[in-house]
Amino acid sequence: MVESGSLWGLFPRSLREFPIDLTLIIVIVVVTTLTTFVSVFQRSPVRIFFGLVFVLFAPGYAFIAALFPEDGTVLQSRDDSEGEKTNRRIRDQFGGHSLQTGINGIERIALSIGLSIVISTSFGLALNYTILGVRLPPVVVTLSVFTLVATGAAALRRSKIPPENRFLVSYHEWYAAVRSELRNPDTSTDVVLNVFVIVAVVLSLGVGSYVMVASTQDEQFSSIYILTEDNDGNLVAGNYSSEFESGESQELIIGVDNHEQRPVAYTVVAVEQTVETDGNETVVMSQNELDRFASQLSHGESWRFRHDLEPTMTGENVRVAWLVYIDGDVPPQPSLENADSSTYLWLTVSES
Repeated sequence: MVESGSLWGLFPRSLREFPIDLTLIIVIVVVTTLTTFVSVFQRSPVRIFFGLVFVLFAPGYAFIAALFPEDGTVLQSRDDSEGEKTNRRIRDQFGGHSLQTGINGIERIALSIGLSIVISTSFGLALNYTILGVRLPPVVVTLSVFTLVATGAAALRRSKIPPENRFLVSYHEWYAAVRSELRNPDTSTDVVLNVFVIVAVVLSLGVGSYVMVASTQDEQFSSIYILTEDNDGNLVAGNYSSEFESGESQELIIGVDNHEQRPVAYTVVAVEQTVETDGNETVVMSQNELDRFASQLSHGESWRFRHDLEPTMTGENVRVAWLVYIDGDVPPQPSLENADSSTYLWLTVSES
């Protein structure tokens, strides 16, 4: 029988020496991605836990690890209040004071949480100005790519530092350092900072938990939108033709997003209507069905299809609407009022 130590030796040296903390970051990214895109995990507590760690810790930790690959916990040996001696690697030989050229464990954790919030928010704002929008799949993908790139950079930078100066996660030393910093801070400023860090961590976890649970339980909807291609072939929400001649057509791209927290069978009914306005009320005078489209989507998936729009009705008040119905429940007379979701364009169609 081959011993476990011998089996471990079969792995490449680069894999065996890969930092354990960066390995955990990669595991968090992989598990979060699976719980986002694999339907069986989407409503499980695993998703909430790893989602919180992913958003509030992983991106910032990977970024800090890339910025500070060296061991910043450089303190002297001293006796703590319980008489235990805490060993540190480098000591100040002049005056007996401790040296610290980088960041210690508690600072690394605090900065990781703060930067994770900043990074996640920044990516959300950036996605808001793209056709992807602030939706769970693109947010997870962009944060995952950023975190994995930062993790790779951190591993590369650490490998170029001498082992004795390289940052290494030693859980016993981290625990002793954090406990010492909390119990015996050097200055009153450290006391304030420690309290601030603890409060920030608790608030972040609390707010994050509420948001994750609330979104998992309450955010159930479907959305539909209209896109066109610009001159460069990019999809944009605009550049719609509002004036047509009878027989003229324009290619549109219709998008549907599933946020129902479950798989859904979608039917999209495209209708054209002539309408009149009576005060604040819009009255449909006549309606004609143009086409139907259908697809099955898992939660978080998007569906885009092309529709060659060619109105057959003429007039100044022609409305073309795309009506979304879930689970195939299309009524005999589809309308904006009975659709689960809808979007529309106003057109002026003249005789050719």
